[in-house]
Amino acid sequence: MPEKPVAAEAKALLLSEYHGVLSTHSIDMPGFPFGSVAPYCLDSEGYAVILISSIAQHTKNIEADNKVSLIVTEGEVDDIHTAARLTLLSEAKKVEPEDNDTRERYYRFFPPAREYHLQHNFEFYRLHTVRARYIGGFGKIHWIAADDLLLQHPFDGSEEHGMVTHMNDDHADAIHKYCNDYAIPLEDQSAVLVGIDCQGCHIRVGEKVSRIAFPDLAADSVAVRQQLIAMARA
Repeated sequence: MPEKPVAAEAKALLLSEYHGVLSTHSIDMPGFPFGSVAPYCLDSEGYAVILISSIAQHTKNIEADNKVSLIVTEGEVDDIHTAARLTLLSEAKKVEPEDNDTRERYYRFFPPAREYHLQHNFEFYRLHTVRARYIGGFGKIHWIAADDLLLQHPFDGSEEHGMVTHMNDDHADAIHKYCNDYAIPLEDQSAVLVGIDCQGCHIRVGEKVSRIAFPDLAADSVAVRQQLIAMARA
């Protein structure tokens, strides 16, 4: 089934940005929202995943009331008034201890996070979106159902990890070509693939992650490989 155009725009924004403002209910100042910046990546279903310290104020707030919002704004625009923005109204829940795929995906996007998690008592939380509000520009304001933001994911985390590892180990030249073709600055740094889904892939150069959208929706992992090969040969 084709995606709804506005939902597709909102999902594209969520996929192409990697941090937002997390708002929780303050326990120190009841009745007031408490905002803080939080990096995120999406899990295999399209839910935002964050890694936060157990001693942070927003974590204490979540433990008391897990209803949160995450606002994501389009970056690199000249006029912030015209920037697209998406607010996820969500319930924050700890990621299950056995969910290694989600944790490993986050580490690929943010490598220093592995040390935070292991040494500084950080915990992963998944934001289960209930409803979303998208503003695509002046007069373009929509409520979006949570399900319309989820990924039509044809493969699991372990299969994604296998494809990412294969590309990084055996096709570094293709990844560099993607960067050149899609104007991702390399500046003498190595480029690595960190995520693949049915709609595109993510490449990290240094600390910066960039999104490349596939020309066509990939129905399965075979179609993903065909997209990557076509991009390398283009």
